Amino acid sequence: MVVTAKAHYAPALMLVLGIIGHPVAHSKSPAMHGAAAKALGMDAVYLRFDVTPDLVGDAVRGIRALGLAGVNVTVPHKQAVIPFLDAIDDDARLIGAVNTIKREGTRLVGSNTDAPGLVRSLEEASVALEGSVVTILGAGGAARAAVVGLARAGARAIHVVARRKAQSEALVAELAPQLSTALEAHDEASLAEVFAQTSLLVQSTSATLDGSPDAEGFARRLPLASLPASASVIDLVYKPLETTVLRAARERELRTVDGLGMLLHQGAIAFERWTGRAPPIDVMRAALAAS
Repeated sequence: MVVTAKAHYAPALMLVLGIIGHPVAHSKSPAMHGAAAKALGMDAVYLRFDVTPDLVGDAVRGIRALGLAGVNVTVPHKQAVIPFLDAIDDDARLIGAVNTIKREGTRLVGSNTDAPGLVRSLEEASVALEGSVVTILGAGGAARAAVVGLARAGARAIHVVARRKAQSEALVAELAPQLSTALEAHDEASLAEVFAQTSLLVQSTSATLDGSPDAEGFARRLPLASLPASASVIDLVYKPLETTVLRAARERELRTVDGLGMLLHQGAIAFERWTGRAPPIDVMRAALAAS
């Protein structure tokens, strides 16, 4: 009697992705990543993981232990995750923050896709970056990403403006030696003079966030009339989509770019790193707009 062995096939494992932060219930990332995976016919899921600051190390170790392909990292964990990773890329090291973790075998590698995501969003809006003079409002993590991304994209000079000049000076002192672009630190007292030289204004503070009590006042205090008529203005805040600063810039008939493009493109870069597949940008954009 001949016995024929039956072949046993292990089912392919679902690709598990996600985002860690605290809080994360508001995150739009599941919508755009889920839509991209569905459009590509991938068996994948993207989940929100609300992780309190005291459990960040456990959460990162869980990525490795549970076999997640990767995660995004949002506030307040972008710096806190770094000690628990095996390596980080050059942008993440310069910016001092990780927003994307990829599992490579047993290793966890951190990167920062905010800087290239910002650049892609501006290029998509036909904003010329090579040889530009940039003014960045703020000196936090978003500002650092903007400095690195725009310097790498060919900005000729970058002015960093903070309420307290010590903040902008600290950022410039740390990044200037590592970038070829000229960086200068300012406080708000010199805004009109700086704006007159500016071809691209980047609003990177939280002042225009939905619900901010001084969003209107913040926009009114900016000397937007000093900007050249050819200047472009981007606000990295995407909720609301039209911030008080963008509304004021549009009233001056300046070119404006909202913050949704940066969210879209940083996510698209992360998706491709996790999966090795280029995501459908238009599908992701539509999912973000609908979420």
